[in-house]
Amino acid sequence: MRLEDLNKKYDKLQIKYGAKELDSIYNGGCSDNPDICFVFMNPTGRNIASSKNWKGLKSPWIGTKNIWNLFYKLDLLDEDIYKKIKNIKGSEWTAEFANEVYDDVKKHKYFITNLGKCTQVDARELPDSVYLEYLNLLEKEISIINPKVVILFGNQVSSIVLNDKISVSKVRKRQFIKTINRKKYKCYSVYYPVGNGIFNIDKSIEDIKWIMDIELSSKSKILIK
Repeated sequence: MRLEDLNKKYDKLQIKYGAKELDSIYNGGCSDNPDICFVFMNPTGRNIASSKNWKGLKSPWIGTKNIWNLFYKLDLLDEDIYKKIKNIKGSEWTAEFANEVYDDVKKHKYFITNLGKCTQVDARELPDSVYLEYLNLLEKEISIINPKVVILFGNQVSSIVLNDKISVSKVRKRQFIKTINRKKYKCYSVYYPVGNGIFNIDKSIEDIKWIMDIELSSKSKILIK
């Protein structure tokens, strides 16, 4: 199975749970054994790729600014790309620039996705029942790309993916194991870094840097048993 094979299922769920005038947002980045798979909540209409007139990538955070602060401070985004993002309006993103940004994401070996792909017009809260309908599809994504580490943003996403009641503040820098198709994946829960969670972005950066140092460096000592 390929990632693209999941898109029709996402589009059906968009009709069911998303804004009818907007498209699903899928995923993007390194899809071949990335170092990190970042899992957010769900997209909003601020992502200009959700427009039915958009002809480019249907990937997360296109046309937005704040989340790229996180990736830049993690040394996961080249400075020239970051400056371009900061210096243009969201509406000025082109399909070509979106490709340029996601080529940089691929180069830095990470993958960006959302648990829910149903685009809303705004950042309204979605019930667990909606996200649960996407869980099996996310697990298929993870199985296809086979990341070294999965980073889950926020209490709700973490709780659903890990099938446990998670409070990020109580599990910082704690490793969880999620088994998909008999393969074990190392997962961490971190603070949601944008929107209402923007005030927690420094904590997110601190924890992700620690995770990267522990899990991705040559001195990694944490093993799956």
